[in-house]
Amino acid sequence: MKSLFAILSLILFPQFFNAQNKGFDQKLADSLGADQYGMKTYYLVILKKGKAEITDKAKKSELMKGHMENIGKLAKEGKLIVAGPMLEQNDKNYSGIFIINAKTKEEAEGLVLTDPSVKSGIFDVEIYKWYGSAALPLYLKSHDKVTKTKF
Repeated sequence: MKSLFAILSLILFPQFFNAQNKGFDQKLADSLGADQYGMKTYYLVILKKGKAEITDKAKKSELMKGHMENIGKLAKEGKLIVAGPMLEQNDKNYSGIFIINAKTKEEAEGLVLTDPSVKSGIFDVEIYKWYGSAALPLYLKSHDKVTKTKF
């Protein structure tokens, strides 16, 4: 009986199965590297407190300025999709995250190593393959419109 109901449902109500999005834009999906679900693979980078103890305030300030400049550079190149700090201390020493637009983990690692704060040891990193919306890069254009003061 259940099999008969399933077959009849497929015949009588096919619109409920394998539904297609009427607003789908193939050109946009292709330009963003989207799969059939509008998703793609990125790399999630978790920045953790590193082992380096830099007590020279000027040196640390210089490294953090380089960190922010590198974030901007990678974002302009379309390689850094999301970046932000953790706002609370946590037991894992997580400091922030990046979502990197890269084809391989090795490429993501290379991009992360362009950050002077990572190279200096202020931050250590964990990198994970992550699956998210292919449209994520589009928010950056809107972000500039709501940003009154830049770092």
